[in-house]
Amino acid sequence: MTGMSTPEGTPARARSTAEAQDAASRFVERFAAEMTEAGMQRMASRVFAALLASETASMTSAELAEQLKISPAAVSGAIRYLSQVSMVSREREPGTRRERYVLHNELWYETFTRRDQVLSRWEKVLREGAETLGPDTAAGARTAETADFFAFLQRETLQIMDRWSAHKAAQTTGTPSS
Repeated sequence: MTGMSTPEGTPARARSTAEAQDAASRFVERFAAEMTEAGMQRMASRVFAALLASETASMTSAELAEQLKISPAAVSGAIRYLSQVSMVSREREPGTRRERYVLHNELWYETFTRRDQVLSRWEKVLREGAETLGPDTAAGARTAETADFFAFLQRETLQIMDRWSAHKAAQTTGTPSS
């Protein structure tokens, strides 16, 4: 059956590969649109989604530009942003001057851990602000409630991250997690 052609004359294997690539491209654009809607830069969203959907979670600038049909300058700007927010890193290809852009292994865990640090700083500033504004004022009460919310969110996030770590460890060992 290998080499069998479809009625259009395209080998079946080549057609299924092309269909898979089209489906992957649609996913990349759909997920990128969701991230853009959530506030991420459009090109950074597209580059991130392409890296996420790639088999090795790494691509060169040329590969990204070709797949996304964007300029090398657009890739560069997107990578700069993604590097600044620690979503990708750069690695040199051995024996060449080319760089590969790579997703971090624990990307989401690291992202939420950093978010936890931000929430902690915000909570501290908000508590100071509530005191400055006065606990008996509407602004002070509103600011104190916002600080309480961030403290709550921080505690819950830490618990979620602990459960995620346990869940991943259970998957690795084949033990069901609770």
